[in-house]
Amino acid sequence: MFTQILDPTGNLFVTWVVALIPLLLLLFLLAVLRLSAWLSTLIGSIVTVILGLWVWKMPLDDGLRAYLYGSATGVWNVDWITFWGVMLFNTLVTSGVFENLRRWLVQQGTRDVRTQTILFAWAFGALLEGLVGFGYPWAFVAPILITLGIPDLDAIRVAAIANNAPVSYGALGAPIIALATVTAGTLGMSFTELLPIYSASVGKVVAILALLPPWILLYLVSGSKGMWSAWPLAVVGSFGYIAGQLPTAVYLGPYLPDVIGAIVCFVALLLFLKIWRPAEVMAYGGQPAAGETHAVAHGLTSGEVAWAWLPIAVLVVVVVAWTGPWSNLPSIRLLHLDVAASSSITPGAKITAAFNWTPFVGGTAILASWIITAILLRVSLKQVGEIFAKTWSQMWGACLVGVFIFGLAYVFNYSGMAGSLASAFSKIGPAFIIVAPILGFIGVALSGSNTSTNAMFGTFQALVGKMLGFPLLLLPTLNSVGAEVGKPIAPQTASVGVSTSRFVRNEGEVIRHNFGWCIVLLIYLVLIGVACYLFFPGIAVLTKG
Repeated sequence: MFTQILDPTGNLFVTWVVALIPLLLLLFLLAVLRLSAWLSTLIGSIVTVILGLWVWKMPLDDGLRAYLYGSATGVWNVDWITFWGVMLFNTLVTSGVFENLRRWLVQQGTRDVRTQTILFAWAFGALLEGLVGFGYPWAFVAPILITLGIPDLDAIRVAAIANNAPVSYGALGAPIIALATVTAGTLGMSFTELLPIYSASVGKVVAILALLPPWILLYLVSGSKGMWSAWPLAVVGSFGYIAGQLPTAVYLGPYLPDVIGAIVCFVALLLFLKIWRPAEVMAYGGQPAAGETHAVAHGLTSGEVAWAWLPIAVLVVVVVAWTGPWSNLPSIRLLHLDVAASSSITPGAKITAAFNWTPFVGGTAILASWIITAILLRVSLKQVGEIFAKTWSQMWGACLVGVFIFGLAYVFNYSGMAGSLASAFSKIGPAFIIVAPILGFIGVALSGSNTSTNAMFGTFQALVGKMLGFPLLLLPTLNSVGAEVGKPIAPQTASVGVSTSRFVRNEGEVIRHNFGWCIVLLIYLVLIGVACYLFFPGIAVLTKG
């Protein structure tokens, strides 16, 4: 068995610098050269394999097996779920039910910009993030906000800031799946065991984070006076989302916290608006709304409204029944391949790079949901072909990223590079609790993907936590939530988010406009992380069952 080398250069600082090369190279290719994500991760993975063979003396055959197992895991655990999630969303758009859902939601409440912001930017944005992610919430929500009189640059910022909290569970849980995938071998648990534990850990931190953004949103659209005169909207909006998100994350896993959180938030807000509304109907900037204060009628029958919500109901029922703790489907394993190395961090422990083919994973549940939805909506074979072609056009690059980034991450961990890097960073001591979310913030700001950031830094964060005696899931959890906070300044996310605005190919202006509030949320997250470490360490304790 291959034994990892902790300090292959004989100088820990030099080893640390060399171990950073794959990560720095990847971020340089993405953020400076602005290469496409799939090409950047391909180049980065090639360099990682070369360094593993040359510096860390990783055996060629074992290293290539680790890369292949990682790539296969990326395809099956992540690409499989994100592809069918986008297929489902595109089917809703093609069939017209998504437009009916949007029209119905626009009609709820008054023309008050604060009410519409919480309904659309916060609740509807969380639903879109849960279904597809990848910047689509910005692209769909910002035009709606612009029709309410919000200037386009400010509308994009509102959509982006609202998109913070849901990101870790975006695209039906892809970032959490990535985190469990790359750290399972390091933490000595199977992916199936680790996934619900990560979901619960991240869910608790996200619930605390979600308390702040609705207040920021009200301030951004109406100033301090408008915020304080409509503060119940912020309270109901945040607690409504948390009431759906947190129990789902803790008890049902990572697939539906955003979707169910958004639905519960909608219900809570719509019921609340029947008994309370702001005394004054405000337009953008805190000015009194001029003209008609009631929203335009949606013109839909009750049957059309029910039909618009039906696909979401199908998704929730199928995924909950399929992946809940009562179901054995996700744990059915038909193929297991692995290669192990002796850990350089923990004597006697093994670092395993494994691929498990479990045919009934969450992605297959999404496929089943899509099939049922396509039948119910009577989608024709011609439309299915068009939807597939559109989805493939949108997703082929992201699918290749799944292949290359997980191959890179598996080799980075298996070769011993992650252990060497963790050994160096552990010299920071307990103060690393402040660094952990900042690394996630920087990673997503440059890579554009929470999923990729978790794949790049997840194992490293877990190893640092192990060496410093932190609760073992705390640092990876903060990495994922830190990546949430950095999303509004991620160039790749912004490029999709501005696709329906005049800021196409001018993402820099949008990123600068978003930056200040991202720093506010990052500081808030750092405080949450420190509080968890000092006062609530059980929030991220690693336990089976």
